[in-house]
Amino acid sequence: MFMSLLVAQVLILNHVHLLGVGTPLLYVYFAITFRRNFPKWFVLVSCFMLGLLIDIFSSTPGLASSVMTLAGLAQCYLMNLIAPRDSAEDLAASIKTLGFSKFATLSGLLTMLYCMVFFALEAFNFFDVLMWLARSVVSAVLTMVLILAIESVRSR
Repeated sequence: MFMSLLVAQVLILNHVHLLGVGTPLLYVYFAITFRRNFPKWFVLVSCFMLGLLIDIFSSTPGLASSVMTLAGLAQCYLMNLIAPRDSAEDLAASIKTLGFSKFATLSGLLTMLYCMVFFALEAFNFFDVLMWLARSVVSAVLTMVLILAIESVRSR
């Protein structure tokens, strides 16, 4: 999944700009799919490495790697909040295991957090708050549509 998300983002999705503001950031899906109680250090290192490779190929030095590391950290805690308490310790985040509403909540929160921080760091100012908000929301919606489409195919 690591390589396929990297290739898809670099070769295809970085060139998609819906309405001039929205770019799908599908590689955040990598952070969402880690199992519950997976070693946190491995999640953080893996997310950082994917973000670093995205940075290298997209000319965004440090941007994707820092926000992917944040997404990996947030996923560990959000998964524990959203997953049922009586579920397995190694529960994977998917529509099949969590159900549509809980998976959509988990991936929606993580995607929105990712997009908001990503575009805030990219602009590095809040002078154009409406553009930042538009880029964050449109990108998060595009990313969520792709994530749910992939997940619906994977869960069959």
